[in-house]
Amino acid sequence: MTTITSWGRVPTFNTLQEQMNKLFENSFQNQGENAITGWAPSVDIYETENELVLKADLPGVNEKDIDVRVENNTLTVRGERQFEKTVKEDNYLRVERNYGAFSRTFGLPNTVNMEAVSAEYKNGVLTVQLPKRAESKPKQVKVNVATAGHN
Repeated sequence: MTTITSWGRVPTFNTLQEQMNKLFENSFQNQGENAITGWAPSVDIYETENELVLKADLPGVNEKDIDVRVENNTLTVRGERQFEKTVKEDNYLRVERNYGAFSRTFGLPNTVNMEAVSAEYKNGVLTVQLPKRAESKPKQVKVNVATAGHN
């Protein structure tokens, strides 16, 4: 006789990934302030030689509803995606997109020039450019090598 044991549902990769993302987001929250509230737009952050760049997916968010602030080495992106009122709520068969307010907070390194931060919103993508201070950029130093036998 064979015994079959049910272990329950195995989490999918997306569910596991979402749980890991939440774990890391919670680990990097500033004390006393939530890093994520409401829904959280997806972001990419990358570094070049001259700057850090944050790109946030905000499709359907009106530019006037986006607030970007840099204070005390912290970048905060807030906004709101409004629910479409041109369609009656009863007419929706499925609603999967997130609506309402969002807030994301990111700690910034001391290498960022806080006075030169700029942001652009185009085609549903917010791009925040965080230039590095001149003294923090890599410098190339030329080394003069003396050859033996020449005085």
